[in-house]
Amino acid sequence: MKTLSLDGKVAIVTGAAGGIGGATVRLLLDRGAKVMIADLEGSEIRLDETENCATMLGDCADEAQVRRLVEATVSRFRRLDIMVANAGIEGALKPVDALSLAEFEQVMRVNVIGVWLAIKVAAATMKSSGGGSIVALSSVAGAVGFPGMAAYTASKHAVFGLVKTAALELGAAKIRVNAVAPGPIDNRMMQSLGNQLGGGDPAAFRTFIEGRVPMGRYGTNEEVAQMVAFLASDAAAYCTGGLYLADGGYVAA
Repeated sequence: MKTLSLDGKVAIVTGAAGGIGGATVRLLLDRGAKVMIADLEGSEIRLDETENCATMLGDCADEAQVRRLVEATVSRFRRLDIMVANAGIEGALKPVDALSLAEFEQVMRVNVIGVWLAIKVAAATMKSSGGGSIVALSSVAGAVGFPGMAAYTASKHAVFGLVKTAALELGAAKIRVNAVAPGPIDNRMMQSLGNQLGGGDPAAFRTFIEGRVPMGRYGTNEEVAQMVAFLASDAAAYCTGGLYLADGGYVAA
């Protein structure tokens, strides 16, 4: 029987200082994994290093630093079974013709190049050890469009394109590649969206968004982490190339 247990597995979680990243780290540890926590210099990572948990700071969109992250993980824990490419930013939220090139490039660099590098570097290590699971964080913005969110929406569509292609290329190496698409989640990023898109009334923005969610509420970081942990586990052994929604029915509405 396939299991949700992650005993004996080794994982990397990028963007681990954020709400979804932190919740994912805690759940993977609870399920028995050893976890390397990664985020930018200056990030507030709220978990102490232990026998099963280590931290490394760096830029997810810098290939040399991503390689050092994977090498440090293998050196510390002897293998790599799970890569969670969670690091991402919302960036500036403006109409498509109001975005600057720098603003657009910043979002694409973190959200697309960062995910591509996580897949690329993790896959090389996983091939040599018999396989693994790569989970990238997309968004409901990877399935539908949103006014005022051109760069973010483009980046999250691109994440799913990367995932589908990588799943086709890496399946023979027993590497599964999937994307999780959170909907409105009660965390810092949704607060930022409300501040930038809410016309000066973030509370009204939240009420509006909740009204579009069939379940009538924002989700939690922990609910997204449950989906990530499932895809990382052997219970998802026949799942690859998919976009798994954790959105309270937002896209279905």
